[in-house]
Amino acid sequence: MTAVKKTSTIQENKQIALEMCPVTYVMEKIGSYWKPIILYHLSTSDKRYSEIKRAIPAITEKVLIQHLKQLETDGLIIREAKPVVPPHVTYSLSTSGKGLFPVIDAMAKWAIEAQKGIFV
Repeated sequence: MTAVKKTSTIQENKQIALEMCPVTYVMEKIGSYWKPIILYHLSTSDKRYSEIKRAIPAITEKVLIQHLKQLETDGLIIREAKPVVPPHVTYSLSTSGKGLFPVIDAMAKWAIEAQKGIFV
């Protein structure tokens, strides 16, 4: 992965957008294809890595690992590793992640209605 030059004009403009636009801020946190799906599956209960992978079979292991790390870094999920053999790691929504539940739930409800043709 290449290093991002923090003083570039693009990065400055991105920072301004993050500070001025709440939608930009949200998209920075969950704006990939897979992150909202991961959050959706964690909204029902704490899950182990294998349970998340099983719930989202189309995601690659590399992408799932990357997104779980990013969501943890952004404070949206909590990774809890128990010191046992074999390792037991669970993922859960943080308080901030739980705050996104109404957003994720609204997306799911909208999708169900759109698929039924309610908005046509």
